[in-house]
This record gives sequence, structure tokens and C-alpha cells, in this order.
Amino acid sequence: MARIVMKFGGTSMAGVERIQNVARRVKREVEAGHQVAVVVSAMAGETDRLVSFCREVSPLYDPAEYDVVVAAGEQVTSGLLAIALQTIGVPARSWLGWQLPIGTVGGHAAARIEEIDTRALDAALAAGEVAVIPGFQGMAENGRITTLGRGGSDTSAVAVAAAMKADRCDIYTDVDGVYTTDPRIVPRARKLQKVTYEEMLELASVGAKVLQTRSVGLAMRENVRVQVLSSFDDRPGTMIVGDDEIEESEMERQLITGIAHDKNEAKITLTDVPDRPGAVASIFAPLAEANINVDMIVQNIAHDTGSTDVTFTVPMAELARSLDVLTQARERIGYTRLVHDTNVSKVSIVGVGMRSNAGVAATMFRTLGERGINIQAITTSEIKVSVLIEEDYTELAVRVLHTAYGLDADQAAA
Repeated sequence: MARIVMKFGGTSMAGVERIQNVARRVKREVEAGHQVAVVVSAMAGETDRLVSFCREVSPLYDPAEYDVVVAAGEQVTSGLLAIALQTIGVPARSWLGWQLPIGTVGGHAAARIEEIDTRALDAALAAGEVAVIPGFQGMAENGRITTLGRGGSDTSAVAVAAAMKADRCDIYTDVDGVYTTDPRIVPRARKLQKVTYEEMLELASVGAKVLQTRSVGLAMRENVRVQVLSSFDDRPGTMIVGDDEIEESEMERQLITGIAHDKNEAKITLTDVPDRPGAVASIFAPLAEANINVDMIVQNIAHDTGSTDVTFTVPMAELARSLDVLTQARERIGYTRLVHDTNVSKVSIVGVGMRSNAGVAATMFRTLGERGINIQAITTSEIKVSVLIEEDYTELAVRVLHTAYGLDADQAAA
């Protein structure tokens, strides 16, 4: 007998028929003798609808009341799934975030899970009951409901799995696993049987949409085995595991595990920034104070005038705020012009094989250069290389890199 957390996303819960399909999947695991907790998202599109209601009522809404409204989507699906399970003979009940409770810290709409009291959950599982838990929500110290931010249901599922010491956490989505790249761009992309936590964390952070970054980071810290599966077929999925579950020879043989891209980037350039100590800090300090994440940074060679140009990227959604912050700080920074460009895209290669193989980045740069694709910025980590290119070349870059690193399958992905 195993303890399993099953998490179903918005597309899996989009309507009564799909919820009934989820119930049948859960029943199958129960009949196999497993103890099962289920974490659910709101129906696809429901959270956006609830958010729009808040904005219509008041653009300056109270964040605490906002959380009350948007958490309702998961509350509905948790109750409906419990009913669906009961209807097919599976003992089940819903447990809202405040009922377990799932304790959180931090601000509303961006809370972090601090602890989960599993006593009630353990008792329910021991009694043969399926616990259905709404994702995305928890409870603050003052007893108010909180939400974890968009995509927080994945984090809820991993946190529940860690707290109840589950054997694994199955994430059911509209894809059947993690691929070497987006199969819609490269039909010959291959599904991966196993991916390390580090690789998945890097892939998620640079544009892969399969799992939410916070959930992967939590899984890595708590050593929770995560499996990505499809809600709509029974094909094997992809396991997200530690390095110890992947043989060293396999890591070395596979230089690159995956290629990701992200078009939601904007490039900002400040010209003629004084070339003196502390000048760069005067740029990024106000952005940090505004909680704006900066990604790629390039400082150009100093001009004869004693100044330099500084280029960096921010999420597209943060561009307007970034420009406003930098405009207000212009006198302190001392730049001449503020230029931005939204016609850019980040393309990244990720793989633990980079650690023990030289020339991986050189292959990337050469391959793009041969296709006339100009690199505007570069960032690296131990297992990742990202480049900023013109957005129009994104799909071409992904395709040629996928081929260059030998990732193409013999047949197109199904």
C-alpha cells in the first residue's frame, strides 16, 4: 500500500464530465489499495473570472477579501469531486485550507505554506476515506483565508505530499509528461522518462509550462517524488526525481535534457550610465524595492566619455512598472536614454550533462550563428545556458538547437 497525492489542474476539472473522469481515476488508485489525497484546481478560466469581478468592483480592492473571492473556485471543485467520488462508492470528503489547517505566512495573494497539520488528514486516510483538498489556499495566523498566487495548486499538492510523507505526488495535466521541448514547435520532441529536480527547476524557470517553479523547488527541498501524467489517457508519464535515481552514465550520455523558450520577456537599455562604483546598484535597487525580478543583465564596454550602457530583461507583465520606476530614479541613476524592446525571446538549453562535458555552449552559439540568429544577451548556470534573441526567430532557434543536440526522435510525438 502506498500513500499518493493526486493533483488535477483546471483543464482536468473543467466541467462535470471531466470531474467524473477524475473520480474514476481516483477510484482506480483506491481499489489498488492505496491511501489517496487529492488536490484540485479551479475549473479552467474560473480564477480569471473571479479576479475580474474583484477588479470591476474596485481597482483598489482589499487583498484579504480578494483571497476570499478567488479561493472560491477551488472550493467548488473540491466539493464537486467529493460528491462524484461518493456517487461511485468511494468514501470521500473535502477539506478546506482552514480545516486541516494549511498554515501560511506572507501577504495575501502571495502567501507561502509554512506548515500543514496532518492529524485530521491521517485519520481520514487511515479510515479509508479519500481527502479532497482545494489547492491554492491556506490560512494565515489571524485565521483569514490566503492564496498562494497563480499556479499555486501545484505547490499545494507537493506541500501536502511532503507533510503526509507520501510515496509520490502525481500531477495530472493536459500533457502526458515532460518533453525535450514543446512538441507543437518540434514534432519530433521526445518524452522524458525521468528528469532531475534541478533540470525541472531550470526548465520551469525559463519558460517550460508543465510545472510551476515554486512546486519544483519545494519538491527538491523535501525530496518529494513527482510524476507528471495526462488526465486524458493512460500513457506513462515523467518522473521528477533526485540525481540518485538517475545513473551517472545516463547523465553523461545525455548532454542536454530539454530546450525551453519564453516570449514573455522585455528588454530595457539605459544609455550613458556613469561608469563608477555603485552606478549599477542605483539601477537595480529601486527595481528590487518594487519587487520586480530582473533576469539577464549585460553591461557594455565603457565609452570614452566615462559612461556605459546597461541592458537587462524583465517579465513582460512588469515592463510598465519597470519603466515608471526607472523614470522616477533617472536623476539618481544619471542615464541619458531609456529604451525598451518587446520583440525579444529567451531560449534556454538545460541538462545536468553540462557539468562533465565541455563545448555545450559553443555548440549553441555556433548553431544559432549559422542560421543568422543574433544573440543579444547571455546568462548561464551550472546546468543551463540562456540567450536572448529576436522573437521572430524563436521557433527556428528551438528547432535547430533540438537537432544540434541530438534530441530529435525517430518519429514525431503523438
